[in-house]
Amino acid sequence: MSRIFLTLAFLAVTLVAPIAAKAQVFIQIEAQPSLSRAEDSARRYAGQMQDVNGFALGGGWYGIALGPYTEEDANTILRNLRSSRLIPRDSYIAEGAEFGRQFWPVGASVLNRPTQDITEGTGTNSATEGAEQQTTTVDPLPQPEPEPEPSDETVREARASEALLTREERAALQEALKWAGFYGGAIDAAFGRGTRGSMARWQEANNFEATGVLTTRQRAELFRQYNAVLEGLDLRVVRDTGAGISMKLPTGVVEFSKYEPPFAHYEATGDIDAKVLLISQAGDRATLAGLYDIMQTLEIVPQDGPRNLDGDSFTLIGENAYTISHTQAWLRDGHIKGFTVVWPAGDEERRTRMLGEMQESFSRLDTVLDPTAGTNDVQSIDLVAGLEIRKPKISRSGFYVDRSGTVVTTTEVVASCGRITLDETIEAEVQTANDETGIAVLRPSTPLAPLGVAAFQQNIPRLQSDVAVAGYSYGGVLGAPSVTFGQLADVRGLNGEQEMKRLALNALDGDAGGPVVDAGGAVVGMLLPARDNSRQLPEGVSFAANAETIRRVLEQAGITPSATNGNGQMPPESLSERASGMTVLVSCWE
Repeated sequence: MSRIFLTLAFLAVTLVAPIAAKAQVFIQIEAQPSLSRAEDSARRYAGQMQDVNGFALGGGWYGIALGPYTEEDANTILRNLRSSRLIPRDSYIAEGAEFGRQFWPVGASVLNRPTQDITEGTGTNSATEGAEQQTTTVDPLPQPEPEPEPSDETVREARASEALLTREERAALQEALKWAGFYGGAIDAAFGRGTRGSMARWQEANNFEATGVLTTRQRAELFRQYNAVLEGLDLRVVRDTGAGISMKLPTGVVEFSKYEPPFAHYEATGDIDAKVLLISQAGDRATLAGLYDIMQTLEIVPQDGPRNLDGDSFTLIGENAYTISHTQAWLRDGHIKGFTVVWPAGDEERRTRMLGEMQESFSRLDTVLDPTAGTNDVQSIDLVAGLEIRKPKISRSGFYVDRSGTVVTTTEVVASCGRITLDETIEAEVQTANDETGIAVLRPSTPLAPLGVAAFQQNIPRLQSDVAVAGYSYGGVLGAPSVTFGQLADVRGLNGEQEMKRLALNALDGDAGGPVVDAGGAVVGMLLPARDNSRQLPEGVSFAANAETIRRVLEQAGITPSATNGNGQMPPESLSERASGMTVLVSCWE
């Protein structure tokens, strides 16, 4: 049984009935980067089926397409040809307007020929100009049945059709059997005892005769089951000439939105909270490394997950309870290209299968994304190329109390955190937290060498003496701590609390946890957050845990802080430099 006969009898792609002309639609099955390779492909396909055409696509590419057909017939033929694995799985419907000059068959011009319906019955069709007309009758295109039917081929015929499979098609068959749970061997495209046994078990499980040789229809059914998980995604090859990338995208759930260099954004269109980014920019290894770092600050890339930067490429996987993000990028010939796919967590089989199709189909075009594209969009410091930067739940201040980087801060910033960072990059853990005093002690994950370390004032400061607080008033937006000056209003709290001081000082929320220093730079306390939400305090009223209370909490944690009883006075610039040198941004993340 020949491949040509199977194509004609099984797929019914050669019959037409004369009816009114309709819009031209084609099935594009292949694209080649040179005319000679495209002619070879067209010649090979023409030996197996009718209606084979070759067109210039532009940019040095040439396409092989079947048609023309009506859109309804094209979709039916596409589905059956793909399920039978007679054309590549990434074949898709294309309009005639997408094609340029026709190079195959020589002298043909089907773009000027009206499309006709393919119908059951008797008709004629010319694959090439001057070809002999023929009349034949074929059965309607087979449709999937709810229950498997007996084999449509004898074992001998099944072996003959199987012998026509390419190595890639044989390996794909093993992949499908492995996915179905019937094959556990290597994907080697060799149909030995293990593969034959798995075929027989699959046949038996699907109510077929267990011969160990799959018929053409049984192979189609196996692949139908294998690809069922991808239904609705409408995976199609998208040629984004702006980004210079061609690859399969789930066009059923995302569509192009905008260019924001270095990304082409494809946003969700339905119920699946998905997103695809195509990455495209000129650069070198330093650019690639910078992109790798920037990607990890984005909200769409969760912080947990494997990641690796290796010379001319990187892989970056982020995952949490809600989202899985997969990014790959490669540097070739001065162009960085890659992609990111963001998908809901808990949909692993579909995501993994889709990702494999995307990876396999990824190819680079000659162009690269224009760095000026999309510059008219709204800009924000919270966005990078149209993507939101990951932000902490809350950020406050803290200060170093020893040379290994131990930090004192407020308990407000360490409550209910998934992770805690110092200056947004250094992981830290809570060593102790005292809710009564509002003081927490943090240990960095690796020892640090801070610019400055607190020295606690042992003498009781005088009322109305000058003090200053260093802190990240605006949550790290400015990139460095601010210093606010004021006076010591009272050595007790409003209700006479001995463990705190009242300050005449205009502090902001981000300053909480920062060091309060005297005029000589010695630490006299830690700024506390505003606790009393039931009443409004006058402007300029702040409170601080006193130095003695902080020392006591540190000693209970096994830390002996530095102390001083100096009463010197520093110029404001030197005081600001000293206070800022010991201050650190403390952030709480989900």
